[in-house]
Amino acid sequence: MSIQAPNPLSRSLSPKRELWLLLTLAGIQFTHILDFMIMMPLGPQFTKIFSITDAQFGMLVSAYTLAAGVSGLLAATYLDKFDRKKLLLTLYVLFGLATLACGLAPTYYTLMVARVLAGIFGGVLSALSQTIVADVIPFERRGRAMGIVMTSFSVSTVAGVPLGLFLAAHFSWHAPFFGIAALVGLLAAGAYITLPPLVDHLKVANKPSAWSGIKQVLADANHLKAFAFSGLLMFAGFTVIPFITIYLQTNVGWRTEQVPYVYLCGGLVTLVTARIIGVLTDRKGKVFMFSLMAVLVIIPMVATTLTEGLPMWAVLLVSTAFFACMSGRMIPGMAIITSAANPKLRGTFMALNSAVQSASMGVAAFAGGLIISRDAQNLVQNYWVAALVGACASVAAIFLASRLKLYQSNTLSA
Repeated sequence: MSIQAPNPLSRSLSPKRELWLLLTLAGIQFTHILDFMIMMPLGPQFTKIFSITDAQFGMLVSAYTLAAGVSGLLAATYLDKFDRKKLLLTLYVLFGLATLACGLAPTYYTLMVARVLAGIFGGVLSALSQTIVADVIPFERRGRAMGIVMTSFSVSTVAGVPLGLFLAAHFSWHAPFFGIAALVGLLAAGAYITLPPLVDHLKVANKPSAWSGIKQVLADANHLKAFAFSGLLMFAGFTVIPFITIYLQTNVGWRTEQVPYVYLCGGLVTLVTARIIGVLTDRKGKVFMFSLMAVLVIIPMVATTLTEGLPMWAVLLVSTAFFACMSGRMIPGMAIITSAANPKLRGTFMALNSAVQSASMGVAAFAGGLIISRDAQNLVQNYWVAALVGACASVAAIFLASRLKLYQSNTLSA
């Protein structure tokens, strides 16, 4: 259901300025997402170079997300105290330096430390970007706005991951991280120029203290339901996603140079579907579109873990459908989450939500690493079980979505 409440933080931007703001946030999200995603297709290289198990690789992926979760909890104490532009730029530059450290890491353990630092600084970027969107974009256009920002996922898969894998194949695994760090520097300079001051939230009268704000957020039953929904939203996919490349190269028999096609095809389709689903989210309703996509994603998610023996075109068809449905599920899902937050507490809520999402991804990746195993021929076993666990989480998320109250600034139904 939805409830009507004016948003005291909303501001009026010209269509051109609004678009520039969304594109800037999309660029920042692009590097943040790419830094996380590039780890997964590099899994076979890491397991070989560092002589680690699949579970240890899952821990390497989880280190980033769990650190981001802790960072999100800490961010809840200060996110609403600063100009969002200045805070965004500061965290973004520190994230770039941590990514550079990943590229310089000589061992598994130093890479683990660098990934933790990247998670600490990068984990807040997503929450901060989503908070900015919710602050400045009216409720009735928020689905479209989320669709624009979420295209960063598509672009990262279309261009970022294949280019990163190309650099890793022709130079070394260090090269993608150097490239991301350089891009962060360029985008940070651009954000400094294009983003307006974002201080409207500082003008809200009778603001609670940070700890009081956290207590108020956690005392709201609707917020707690939203956190549970958010955790299930992320958990559903990450029991499967981190191990796709490992499965393709061991069980399906793909060569390293074939893997980028998965991300290229999936990203190209998602680049189109994300915009369409963003528009449909505003027209048909956030909860309806989420429920539809959360059901649809189950089919390709399970199928992705059962592609052994299929020709390349069939594998690409399945993986592309998985990417499109997963991204399509996230657009209405994030619109629901931002709308479930009390506008006066949105910054604190989104910081805590970032912690929930990051922790959920980390737990899912770690659980997936424990569920799968290798047989005597080194083939991945029980991958389909990890997919079924994710499917159950997706169904549970649908149940919670219909029970959330959504704040809006007009009388349109959510």
